[in-house]
Amino acid sequence: MSTRGATLHAPAETVRAENPEPSSARLPLVVHVLALGTFLMGTTEFVVAGLLPEIAGDLRVGVARTGLLITVFAVGMIVGAPLMAMLTLRLPKRLTLMLALGVFAAGHVVVALGSSFSLLLAARFLTAIATGAFWAVANVAAAHAAGPAARSRALGVVGAGAMLANVVGVPLGAFAGQLMGWRGPFWALAAASAAAIALIARTVPHDGPDRYAGSIRSELTALRSGRLWLVLAACATTTGGVLAAYSYIAPLLTDRTGLAAGLVPLVLVGFGVGALAGSIIGGRLGDRRPHTVTVAAAAGAALLLMAIVLLAGSAPATVVLIGLLGFFGLGANPVLMALAVRYAGRAPTLASALTVSAFNLGTAAGSWTAGLTLDSGLGSTGPAVVGTAVAALTLIPTLTLALRRHRRTGAASRSAAALHADQA
Repeated sequence: MSTRGATLHAPAETVRAENPEPSSARLPLVVHVLALGTFLMGTTEFVVAGLLPEIAGDLRVGVARTGLLITVFAVGMIVGAPLMAMLTLRLPKRLTLMLALGVFAAGHVVVALGSSFSLLLAARFLTAIATGAFWAVANVAAAHAAGPAARSRALGVVGAGAMLANVVGVPLGAFAGQLMGWRGPFWALAAASAAAIALIARTVPHDGPDRYAGSIRSELTALRSGRLWLVLAACATTTGGVLAAYSYIAPLLTDRTGLAAGLVPLVLVGFGVGALAGSIIGGRLGDRRPHTVTVAAAAGAALLLMAIVLLAGSAPATVVLIGLLGFFGLGANPVLMALAVRYAGRAPTLASALTVSAFNLGTAAGSWTAGLTLDSGLGSTGPAVVGTAVAALTLIPTLTLALRRHRRTGAASRSAAALHADQA
């Protein structure tokens, strides 16, 4: 909406919009239902990593090639989130969420029944597209349900579902796969997502006609906001930096730190617990001080990654630093998503989808670059060195956004003071 014809009171309204008053009210049930959905989708994204040997042996393909099941999922998320946001723009959010879960369930059934590796790749790609669609719409639905005063807190809870997947869902899936075969977890995920469809139908409110009457042109036009693209840049670099190191944390722990291989999963659980706590606490703090949270998280992640490089020879220090990295490195994600929805104006769904793509693009680029350093002179510390550099880049967009907000607040205060002087 143009501000060219706004009254003199508009700057004050802008300031209030930038810093909505925090709400201590309980979040609506639908937010927690949507978090259940992201839990299922976070589980399916990474559970394959714990089942690679079993899948490779059953399908008679190499483990490295089987890893493409993870790569193709990331590509599907990058492409699928904005694409499906556009294709489902005119559909009610409740219907879109239910359709996405339906495709998600069907994709898991195909994987559970499939015996062709090519078929599994196609099913994983289709599942990722459904995941991207669900995640993008779920963020917008949660933000609408919670209201502006609790938007970051709601997105923190939705994001915490995916973080909880790393703590509970992925280890349970790997354990179940060892007991009942690798297809068992996919059957379980298909059944759970089918049950989630019923919960979505009961809790997500029906959209009014005005909620989905937008057009693709209006969505794309609303994406001209420079602040939105700064947020998307921060999404890519913050996740890319952290996951560049996390993707190859096992070689660091065993080769450099000297930790027993059997203890590595416990360290990963510590990272997941830190990420879960960071997502919830970051979301709460972000409703009041969004820019403080994003800048502090970026600086904290870069410093922690640097400390991991320098102290990698100490097992106790490295274990603690990895847990803190989960807290700081991923704690600002719900705040960044809330800022993207805010700055997109009339295009909240597409903006939310683009944050999903940015997170996954950063992950893919960061982990690929980090992998190249393993054969360099840096050895097992190479990924953490790459992560430090990439995470530090997050300070550029986050500090730019903070400074721009400071200038807008100062201009609003001066306008209000001038108005008061004129009235006096």
